[in-house]
Amino acid sequence: MRKIGVIYGSTTGTCESIANKIAKQLDISILDIINVTDITTERLNNYDVLLLGSSTWGDGELQDDWYDGINKLKAANLNGKYIGFFGCGDSYSYPDTFCDAIGLIYKEIADSGCNIIGKISTEGYDYSNSLAEIENELIGVALDDVNEDDMTDERIISWLELVKSQI
Repeated sequence: MRKIGVIYGSTTGTCESIANKIAKQLDISILDIINVTDITTERLNNYDVLLLGSSTWGDGELQDDWYDGINKLKAANLNGKYIGFFGCGDSYSYPDTFCDAIGLIYKEIADSGCNIIGKISTEGYDYSNSLAEIENELIGVALDDVNEDDMTDERIISWLELVKSQI
């Protein structure tokens, strides 16, 4: 299996918890679950697959730690790497910016030569707009662990099956 790193930015702990659930499902070492504040270009270059997660804040903004993290991500050699996205958002209170943060990260690296994996259908989601939606698909798994926590585990498992089939 390819070397997988799970990179997350989390303010309240929700995205960190999701990152840990993902890693557990993939049987990934705790050493490969990395807070975005701890990434380095060299460390990123050691992975074949990067699963990138962020919560969305304010009016569709990145989680704070990702602002520096994007620069490190863009400095890494992403050519040929497989990259998937997981996002946390609130589709009820912020239906017009649901999981925008992963869409912002995607836009920064989409032309880096990486292979985007794990795009999913918008079916079953209830929001009005999202930067994470491109060409009628979500670029990764979008999770509303506040209002739809009963769907979180099922969505993660389903998404990871897709991811595994694409790497």
